[in-house]
Amino acid sequence: MSHFRSIHRGAYFAELRTTAVRKLLPESWGFMCPVHTPDGSPCGLLNHLTTSCIVVPNEASKEDRIEIGIINALSMVGLVRKDIKDIDPDHDTLVQLDAKYIGSIKTRDISSTVSYLRMMKAEKLAFELGQKTKIDELCQGVPHDMEIVYFPYKKGGIFPGMYLFSQGARMVRPVRQRSSKAIEFIGTLEQSMMSIHCPDGGDGGSRGLKFTHEELGPQQMLSVVASLTPYSDFNQSPRNMYQCQMAKQTMGTAAQALPHRTDNKLYRLQTPQTPIVRTQRYPIYSMDEFPNGTNAVVAVLAYTGYDMEDAMILNKSSVERGFAHASLYKTESINLSKEKGVNMQFKSSARKERPRAPPKGAFGAEYPRIPVDQSKQFVESPIIDSDGLPRVGAPVWTGETYYSATDTLTGKSKTGKLKGEETAVIDQVAIVGHGKQNEITHANIKLRFNRNPVIGDKFSSRHGQKGVLSRLYDDVDMPFSENSGMRPDLLINPHAFPSRMTIGMLIESLTGKSGALKGSFVDSSPFQSAEKACGTEELSICQEFCDALETAGFCKTGGETMVCGVSGEIFQVDTYIGVVYYQRLRHMVSDKFQVRSTGPINPLTRQPIKGRKFGGGIRFGEMERDSLLAHGAAYLLHDRLHSCSDYHVTDICCKCGLLVSTQNVPHSASTAHGVHATRVDTSSSRGRTICRVCESSKYVERIAVPYVFKYLVSELAAMNIRCSLDIKV
Repeated sequence: MSHFRSIHRGAYFAELRTTAVRKLLPESWGFMCPVHTPDGSPCGLLNHLTTSCIVVPNEASKEDRIEIGIINALSMVGLVRKDIKDIDPDHDTLVQLDAKYIGSIKTRDISSTVSYLRMMKAEKLAFELGQKTKIDELCQGVPHDMEIVYFPYKKGGIFPGMYLFSQGARMVRPVRQRSSKAIEFIGTLEQSMMSIHCPDGGDGGSRGLKFTHEELGPQQMLSVVASLTPYSDFNQSPRNMYQCQMAKQTMGTAAQALPHRTDNKLYRLQTPQTPIVRTQRYPIYSMDEFPNGTNAVVAVLAYTGYDMEDAMILNKSSVERGFAHASLYKTESINLSKEKGVNMQFKSSARKERPRAPPKGAFGAEYPRIPVDQSKQFVESPIIDSDGLPRVGAPVWTGETYYSATDTLTGKSKTGKLKGEETAVIDQVAIVGHGKQNEITHANIKLRFNRNPVIGDKFSSRHGQKGVLSRLYDDVDMPFSENSGMRPDLLINPHAFPSRMTIGMLIESLTGKSGALKGSFVDSSPFQSAEKACGTEELSICQEFCDALETAGFCKTGGETMVCGVSGEIFQVDTYIGVVYYQRLRHMVSDKFQVRSTGPINPLTRQPIKGRKFGGGIRFGEMERDSLLAHGAAYLLHDRLHSCSDYHVTDICCKCGLLVSTQNVPHSASTAHGVHATRVDTSSSRGRTICRVCESSKYVERIAVPYVFKYLVSELAAMNIRCSLDIKV
């Protein structure tokens, strides 16, 4: 939803060195969210529509009918259809409809005309919403989303006139008329010429101004994602921006019809929960149908050194009970009909299963299998059924065959093996085609990968407090409450709060704790104090929940006396503990770790290739080299840049110092070259290595150099540049 409600200014503006195009202008208030924009280069250029903003569709077939209806309605209030040359600028105001001149109205009557049109717009909207059963015939011709802009005469100002817009590709949003309390849609241009009361708990932004309209609520300015952040008015602005980005990266419930979807990659949280602390928009968007987090008991405590710099400690028992368990679904689409020159179809291979040792995955991972006999020998599990497709529920290890196909013309078989380092489970097999086909040539195989929390996985609260899992702490070693004996699910360092000023998370912890004790949801919509100040009563947000905690026997400030799980000592200060809704993000170590001992190399330079996908290595660049030099780690530098990279042994002449002048002369060819092998060389199959410049083998030695250096010397020699080395034996 957020993707389809986004607006980008264009790639051209990203290159400009000015901030003017990124600022939020007054006419965009209520139409574009001031919070939901990414940080970095697209900041202010990639914006999102607010929850109440509507884009008017273009209806070309109704343009003529709409124009006639508007002209008829204006004719009743004094519209005169005369030539534009005959307008008296002192007494007449021209009227344009969709940039087309349609007549003029007396300047003294223009204010009442604008009010009359706004009343007709509101009645038409009420009729279309079913709030009215009958309206005047003139109102039928006025569209409810028409934009009415009146520019009065002002010296040096915009050309005066009344400009009406009824065509599509415009943004409108609802406001309430203060006189009639009716809802009216207004546009971007007319908003800048109106007096709209803002519910800020005070005078609406301008003291002494006579307001004609008012906002429906203080949350109308937020986008869909920004309106789901609890207590966002208590957070620092960048933290709300971060949450808008991370909410779209959560491992939640992406879809309901998972068995009928063939997504290339899909993340799913297996144990999601509905948040105790939620905004008013949460049920409106049916977010309970797509939950994206878990309620966690969070303690703000510097317990060990494993929670420094945004790291967090998780209770190992909580994870074993299912906290933040997730799965990754990948769909492999195999279409055999695309292969030309063959007639492939899915069919099981006639190859017999051979006993082998139980397989192991990355880092020694094992999957339970049943031995065939008493000899403890395992056979290749029956992954493939008789139709050549895998069996649903079968575990597949890296490199194992999970489907087979046979060419009916030649009888040759083709198999598909699982790539990567992880064990997969066959979740679903779907045959693509129709019932008239006897042969199966196209199938979608859905693989499920386990994604339970491991060290390095990313988590985040709904307040931009992101962090990585640093350790799964045993339950017996976790601190526990002296009052209730409860152990927290998650520990976060208190240094995460002072500089970031995410007070909303502290309030969520307090109110979530109260809501969990009472068994009720908590309204965490932003700007509640402004709404209640404008309404009937004023009440502190936290006071009600503080009283509920005190009634339940807890400290009303949210703190509790905690006991160390290792030593049994009581902490000298109270620990802030409560319930916070935590999101698990899709940035995981399992998708990003890169480790290699040996592997593929570049055939030209003989150095390791790059890329995790191809089993490559991580680049050890110049800045990394400089850091090792600064530490004096010469042997480590030699190991990284030589021994484990492009280690190469070659011959060199110590007399002339050339690498490219050495040549190996075999025994059989020694006479033809005029050089006879000595008795020392007769035991070697290599023959004799000589220097073609010095015509001798006396000074030839074998040295180890990086292969890329030898390649460089060869390239320089091709350009008649001699590179000689000073060799000391």
